[in-house]
Amino acid sequence: MAVEVMDPPVRTVTAPPSDMIWIEGGVFRMGSDRHYPEEAPVHRVAVDGFWIDRTPVTNRQFKDFVRATGHVTVAEIVPKAEDYPGALPHMIYAGSLTFTPPRHAVDLRDYSQWWSFTKGADWRHPHGPKSNINALDNHPVVHVAFRDALAYAQWAGKELPTEAEWEFAARGGLEGAEYAWGDELTPNGRHMANTWQGEFPRQNTNGDGFERTSPVTAFPPNGHGVYDMIGNVWEWTVDWYSQKHQGDAPKACCIPQNPRGGSQDGSYDPATANVRIPRKVIKGGSHLCAPNYCRRYRPAARHAEQVDTSTSHLGFRCIRREGFNATYNGGRHHV
Repeated sequence: MAVEVMDPPVRTVTAPPSDMIWIEGGVFRMGSDRHYPEEAPVHRVAVDGFWIDRTPVTNRQFKDFVRATGHVTVAEIVPKAEDYPGALPHMIYAGSLTFTPPRHAVDLRDYSQWWSFTKGADWRHPHGPKSNINALDNHPVVHVAFRDALAYAQWAGKELPTEAEWEFAARGGLEGAEYAWGDELTPNGRHMANTWQGEFPRQNTNGDGFERTSPVTAFPPNGHGVYDMIGNVWEWTVDWYSQKHQGDAPKACCIPQNPRGGSQDGSYDPATANVRIPRKVIKGGSHLCAPNYCRRYRPAARHAEQVDTSTSHLGFRCIRREGFNATYNGGRHHV
């Protein structure tokens, strides 16, 4: 499915904002051979230096964007029935995926036991039409599909990161460490990110102090001074999803420079052949990642997300590359 993206109004940015951190480029070992198969194999890649947002984009920042542009998110638009063959007419409505913990033990292979497509859920109403973000200005914006994140980035004079850029920044200068802060999930008993404590999905002890999203600076930054790269909300990258990484280059001279991931054709989910919606890589895990389910609160972890999908645990942050032309002057393109 082609998702049309309208470029937002012209906005020129001549210097990186103060809320961005410079990440010096370099070579690092990307991926992991110790966890989920899609993270393998570990391989060396090189990235150029870039600026990255100090935090995920917040509700306050996204609100400014919507006020300036009138942007309407995917979750607020009634889908076209022809894009979802087989869907029942009464299920075609504007909404987004929200998490609802079951009251009893469930089969962890059946995510429909805790995810619901909720009518009226969107970035302003993260848990459904009766909820709001009045006290959540400093929390990450959620219920943003890929085109929403891309539109914000363009308006802000920025871009979305590649998977390699995102992972390099998330590692905080720690080569090969399990987490963004070292090799222990909770060093000396300290929670370093907003993740799930207890038996997912029905029991959350809130040991880290938060049941859902948290303020974007609630936990310590990594070695680069960047907050919330792990946990809280998943984050979009610009790369198409592939089932696994490419292996190491045969010669040191041929290390991939600024790799851009897989292809759009290779990103489709073979389990949903009747609905052809491409998928992007999302990174970082979320407040729903738990030791007994989705141990993806690590820099190497990765997941696939359809570009039309928005959820209550998915957000994004932006980057700026050196020499990036941050002036946009209309037009349209497809993702």
